Amino acid sequence: MLASVPEYRADVEREGLEFAPLGPGFAHYGDYAALLRKVFDVRHGTEFVVREMVMPHLRLTYSQLERAAEGADLVVSHPLTVTAPMVAQKRGLPWAATVLSPMSLMSSWDPPLIAGAEWLHAFRSLGRRTYAAVFAVLRLIGHRWEAPLRAFRRELGLPPPRGLALLEGQFSPHLNLALFDPQLAAPQPDWPSRLLVTGAPLFDGVHDEYRLEGEPLVFALGSSAVWVAEDFWKHAVRAAQDLGRRAVLIVGPARLPSLPQTIKAVSYLPYSTIFPRAAAVIHQAGIGTLSQAMRSGRPQLIVPFAFDQPDNARRAAALGVARVLARESVSRMGDELARLLGDARCEASARRLASELASVNGAEAAADALLKMVTVTN
Repeated sequence: MLASVPEYRADVEREGLEFAPLGPGFAHYGDYAALLRKVFDVRHGTEFVVREMVMPHLRLTYSQLERAAEGADLVVSHPLTVTAPMVAQKRGLPWAATVLSPMSLMSSWDPPLIAGAEWLHAFRSLGRRTYAAVFAVLRLIGHRWEAPLRAFRRELGLPPPRGLALLEGQFSPHLNLALFDPQLAAPQPDWPSRLLVTGAPLFDGVHDEYRLEGEPLVFALGSSAVWVAEDFWKHAVRAAQDLGRRAVLIVGPARLPSLPQTIKAVSYLPYSTIFPRAAAVIHQAGIGTLSQAMRSGRPQLIVPFAFDQPDNARRAAALGVARVLARESVSRMGDELARLLGDARCEASARRLASELASVNGAEAAADALLKMVTVTN
């Protein structure tokens, strides 16, 4: 049984999985593009998600998960499904948590690059105390945001949570699946116990054949940032033209004006088929998009938008497979791409990383760990 927002029902059931609705769905908030503009706001987006999208629906999601968990052997949670551990605790079920990217681990030994506060990362050389203080401030803010959750736990007769639900409270004492590739982050002393780095569990839909001429530049913004692209596509077209390169723009819902014959815009293409055939991949560093780009063997130019994307981009650059361009500097995309395409070391590093990841199957590793957990607990 997979529980998610109602809008994903068709996608889940198409794969032969049983589906349960979770939460009121995106339609509850009106215009989807307007919703994502609020979510992607660097200063207030996280607060909006927690206080307007998660906390008001605790009773609904708890009751939905209670029904979905009937007859279950195990509960697996997403970082935002804060009522899932509560259902597991009430039902006496084992609980496994998922960690989507290294930033979610909030390690003071390997401090993340925080969107909107990138300047903080310059102080990492001062030692762990700097980030310990930053995390303390985040806990004070989050404690206020999570007041409805603490009240609901008391109402259900559950003990107080182990820290904030969206920080240390998201981790399970039984099993934590880090669903990212091990090259992105080395284990740290303050990582949660019982954590397994599985590698990325990849899925990118139906693999339709797409005719591709030469090795174009491929521009993609994942499934969310594509809704708030603004002038990104305009600068992508200009960069490709300035470099005299063919380009494929994977634009999602956007409708672009007429384009030169050398530039094609499509709503969707499977990344696993198109990225390896690119001269370079230009993307936002959402963890799913980055995982596909790392397996492509192609150099990357990353333009992070929000959330974990700046930190993911930093880690990709440290591997030598990417250059990073700030969102506000996107007008310089052509210059950055010219440097990237002339960087033989970056291309060699990209091929080497793809070779290392060829045998990594995150979905299989995660499934094996969950099956083992069920076997042991039963």
